[in-house]
Amino acid sequence: MAQNIVVGLFEVESEAFQALSQLKQNPGDENSYVTSAALVKKENGALRTLDGFDTGLNTTDDMAAGGLVGALFGILGGPIGVLLGGSYGMLLGSAFDADDALKDASMLEQIAGKLENDEVAIIALAHEEDESILDQKLSGFKTIIARFDAANVAAEVEEAQALEEEMARQARKELRDEKKAARKEKREEKKAKMSADWEGFKAKFKKKDKE
Repeated sequence: MAQNIVVGLFEVESEAFQALSQLKQNPGDENSYVTSAALVKKENGALRTLDGFDTGLNTTDDMAAGGLVGALFGILGGPIGVLLGGSYGMLLGSAFDADDALKDASMLEQIAGKLENDEVAIIALAHEEDESILDQKLSGFKTIIARFDAANVAAEVEEAQALEEEMARQARKELRDEKKAARKEKREEKKAKMSADWEGFKAKFKKKDKE
């Protein structure tokens, strides 16, 4: 049975809510089962969760239900997702069938690039013997569906999480360095002022001695 990250881009927001509600009520069976899903919307270049569910079904390869979808959303909604979406947004838009344009892009780049501002999508982790079953469930809505191998997405998410940690570490280091430089500059300014004050004080004494 294949484990897929399924991304469904909806033209109508209310239909996305309806589709998610139907999946929540009937996540599937042994031939097609959605373990977790999130309804997301892109606003001002950032993603936010509108709704979601988690069936609690555990999966293999450390991909507990909700874990991969949540981690994926964390990446797509964070700084890396903003960078990826910005890089590929103009190229991809909602063109899910642009295979030639996508062939050199990572899966995270493809997923991030599919959502334009004010668009909504369902991102789900599905176990599928037959992909047509989930497609049929969503066929009554104006949606375009794309699938990505969940194991590959999980590996990319781990790499992205490591990159985010490194970016955060580097940002903290740069902030500390900036603070150190600022403190040093302030010290030098205070030192120069104190020296100038002392020289002025000595000049007053010399003037009195001459008098």
